[in-house]
Amino acid sequence: MAQQGHRLEGRVCVVTGASGGIGAATVELFQREGAKVAGADVLADCPGDMSLQIDLTSEELVADLYRQVRERFGRIDVLFNNAGISPNDDASVLETTLDAWERVQSVNLRSVFLCCKHGIPHLLENDGPERGSVINTASFVAVMGAATSQISYTASKGGVLALSRELGVEFARRGVRVNALCPGPVDTPLLKELYAKDPEQAARRLVHVPAGRFAEPIEIANAALFLAGPESSFVTASTFLVDGGLSAAYTTPLD
Repeated sequence: MAQQGHRLEGRVCVVTGASGGIGAATVELFQREGAKVAGADVLADCPGDMSLQIDLTSEELVADLYRQVRERFGRIDVLFNNAGISPNDDASVLETTLDAWERVQSVNLRSVFLCCKHGIPHLLENDGPERGSVINTASFVAVMGAATSQISYTASKGGVLALSRELGVEFARRGVRVNALCPGPVDTPLLKELYAKDPEQAARRLVHVPAGRFAEPIEIANAALFLAGPESSFVTASTFLVDGGLSAAYTTPLD
């Protein structure tokens, strides 16, 4: 078993959605564990050994992203497909416009599909029985209804979960593991924006979490580290919930 501080020694990891929150925390943690990390985001100045500003909904740009990382570091071992959005105009199905629906689907689901499509072939180029790990950020809402409706976000994360299961099964015997990381509510810039704009909605979320608080980004990054590293060598096609007990709790929805 790898020692702490060396779990990802010699590995090359690509983290999307790396400019803040879970992504930035994961880049820093992976680096501390010995990895070379490429951080990618639509925003500039990602942390990492290599920083790429990219529209992850563009197939051409995503394919080029992995080519650039491979040329720079010689290999790719871990994909953490973490980019996502949760805009205010994504609400009830009765209110959400088609434009809002498609915008969320494009960033949250299409980008994960493209990153898997163009990233996994690089993992398959590696030698040995274990060739790489793919971690796709889904959500607790992929397995249960949310207290506050975000119809396109929920549907997109359900798609990420189903996609991850299928890929996990497909590539298990080829040495590539694929798992869906499903966080509960996390204290990220997205949630801080929710606090500021709608404290009542934030309170509705918190009341459902048995732990009594939202997760810190580093707690989700630690889960990503487990799925990226050798300790999870027999874990694939899984729904990896890190939600403070939310999905196991019984609560009565608030009016």
